[in-house]
Amino acid sequence: MNVIPRDPRTVGREPDYRFTLANERTFLAWVRTSLALTAAGLGSIGLLDFAGSDLLGYSLLTLSVATAATSYSRWAANERAMRLGQSLPASRLPQLMATGTMTVALIATVLLIVNER
Repeated sequence: MNVIPRDPRTVGREPDYRFTLANERTFLAWVRTSLALTAAGLGSIGLLDFAGSDLLGYSLLTLSVATAATSYSRWAANERAMRLGQSLPASRLPQLMATGTMTVALIATVLLIVNER
C-alpha cells in the first residue's frame, strides 16, 4: 500500500491558478502548524522542569507528526479533485487538530494543577 499519494498534477486539466495557489497556501499553513507543534513539544521536553512535562511534549510531537503526515494527503486529494472537476473531498484533519489540541490542553491543565501543589 502506498501511503504517499501519487503526484496529482499528472491527471485532469490545469485548474485556475488561484485555486492551486490557495490549496498550496493551505498546505503550507498545516506545515507551519506542524513545525510550531514540534517546537512546542521539544521545548516542553527540553526546557520545562516539572512532573509530566515529557508527557506534554510527546503529546505535542505526536500531534505534529499526525498533522504533517495528513497535510500532504489533503493537498494531493484537493489538487486531484480540482483537476478532475470533482467536489473537494472531506477531510479529517480539522477534527484531528481540534481533538488533539483539546487533549493537549487538558493534559497541560491537569499537569499545572498537580504541579502547583
